Amino acid sequence: MFPVRLEVPGLMTDFGRQALLVHGSEMKSPWNICLATPLFLLLPLHTWASPASEDRASARYSNGHTCVEKLFLKTTCYLVIEIFGPDLIKLLNTDMNADVVCHSLEFCKQDPGQPLCHLYPLPKEAWKPTLEKARQIVKKSPSLKHSRSSSDICSLPFLARICQRIKSAIKNSVPFKDVDSDKYSVFPTLRGYHWRGRDCNDSNKMAYPGRRPVNWDIHEDSNCNGIWGVDPKDGIPYEKKFCEGSQPRGIILLGDSAGAHFHISPEWLTASQMSLKSFISLPTALTNELNWPQLSGVTGFLDSSSGIKENSIYLRLRKRNHCNHRDYQNISRNGASSQNLKKFIESLSRNQLLDHPAIVIYAMIGNDVCSRKVDPVPEMTTPEKLYSSIMQTLKYLNSHLPNGSHVILYGLPDGRFLWDNLHDRYYPLGQLNKDVTYAHFYSFLNCLQVSPCHGWMSSNKTLRTLTSERAKQLSHTLKKIAASKKFTNFDLFYVDFDFQEVTEEWQKRGGQPWQLIEPVDGFHPNEVALLLLADRFWKKVQLQWPQVLGKENPFNPQIEQVFGDQGGH
Repeated sequence: MFPVRLEVPGLMTDFGRQALLVHGSEMKSPWNICLATPLFLLLPLHTWASPASEDRASARYSNGHTCVEKLFLKTTCYLVIEIFGPDLIKLLNTDMNADVVCHSLEFCKQDPGQPLCHLYPLPKEAWKPTLEKARQIVKKSPSLKHSRSSSDICSLPFLARICQRIKSAIKNSVPFKDVDSDKYSVFPTLRGYHWRGRDCNDSNKMAYPGRRPVNWDIHEDSNCNGIWGVDPKDGIPYEKKFCEGSQPRGIILLGDSAGAHFHISPEWLTASQMSLKSFISLPTALTNELNWPQLSGVTGFLDSSSGIKENSIYLRLRKRNHCNHRDYQNISRNGASSQNLKKFIESLSRNQLLDHPAIVIYAMIGNDVCSRKVDPVPEMTTPEKLYSSIMQTLKYLNSHLPNGSHVILYGLPDGRFLWDNLHDRYYPLGQLNKDVTYAHFYSFLNCLQVSPCHGWMSSNKTLRTLTSERAKQLSHTLKKIAASKKFTNFDLFYVDFDFQEVTEEWQKRGGQPWQLIEPVDGFHPNEVALLLLADRFWKKVQLQWPQVLGKENPFNPQIEQVFGDQGGH
């Protein structure tokens, strides 16, 4: 739902530029600037998410991946220091605030007749003389030439090829490293197994998560669930003994950045919290497009880093039936909506004849009503357009999903929750001097026209209400489709996005509503919210449509006894 511009070249989103430059007033040394440079350039890998504890398997499975991350991070840091460091230090040493730095280096723009965009209070001196003084300081700087150009780190000859491959992987939502081209990978990020189950044989395109076992996997694991071989006691294949008739099924999410779990760590922006440890997860974050699917509410496979007991829908399905191990796909993209899903839905992997049925959750919960435009209303998806695009999506799924699958349409939230609970709270960059609230932050993003959702992140109550009314109309359209349309290969259901229920549950535990929103972008539901939503979803489906979840496998204890953790993820 966070529609930052994720393009290579340029790679640096408008929000990313602001994040560093706005924060620059708190930095007093080249080292601190170096630590923050990844938010400045947002690494030309053009990708981004993951916690410090991140993925225990990552280090074991791919030392090369770590080396690539370190190389790019170090290279980017040095380049930014060389290009921008001297000017940043000069400006900050002359007590220029972050807004002045932003405008003098021409990352913030003020078009003729447009208001001045600033986050912090204006300088005590008049703005124009202060800005002119700053521009004189950097007048002959090479950084100005760089900021005006479209060049980036990917223009370097030794990085051009890999950048192009990464750009292609992100555009097509398929793994960067996939030797057998089955859309599954042994590589964690760059659309690898953080996004869909880990490949157990990357040299065999007929071995991948979610398929029906080949010859009961007597000789090898063809569906990557870790169950294979023959029980020497009776000669029966383990896959047949433990999984036959257990109704295995996978979980697939068609979503936006909320489903992918978009997250920017506050430690990356807050000088008082910065340390070397703060940035240990940054390379992985960038190579996941600043998303954390391995901790998301639908497909997360790691234990929650938030400390709450709830698990993702995938982990619940796996606990219910260990034969579901690794059968998850997070087909989500930043900026995704009903109108552009057709550009990447083909990255979904399911063979009607060879694979198990799947549960598909359609959850485009924001971008059909969200826009960065000054007037976002004309950009909103109409109920008629939504109906047309949803029907196209459902027809595509019907032609690709195995018989016996299930599709669940998620409604849109009431985003007025954001302003109501955040507007008068201090934004992370304003907590030090108590000078920037979320209301200021929202206004700043709207002024620059880079807001993820002008309609809800606005002081205009009428606009917020109108946006919610359109969201309600679209939800009603989804509900009508679910109630009236039938398909041969799947059942169709609808679930409300009832954030109010989640909020009430959180408050019962002693929490506050604002704690459910990502603090840096002030927009996305955070990990706690996503897991609580998953809990509400699971309970609703278990009560109303238990057939969707499949049976509990009575052989789970035996699977654990013979195969342990089934190979992890």
